[in-house]
Amino acid sequence: MNYDYSKLKGKIRELGITQNEYARYIGITEQSLILRFKNKRRFRQEEMQKTMELFDEPIKNVHIYFFTQKVQKNRTN
Repeated sequence: MNYDYSKLKGKIRELGITQNEYARYIGITEQSLILRFKNKRRFRQEEMQKTMELFDEPIKNVHIYFFTQKVQKNRTN
């Protein structure tokens, strides 16, 4: 299952921090973050928890940033 991390990326930009700064904050490298954004690796619970603390949002909102499924576009020929 692939997830859409556009809201997560948008919130990071909204806070005025770089992806590298965000990665360091949650305890991973920028390369590992990129792999997560590409759905090559999954975010761990600790990383999600730190993210919600950084965003100053309740954990109940975690689904907004981490569990939005990518919607496949229909192709017509």
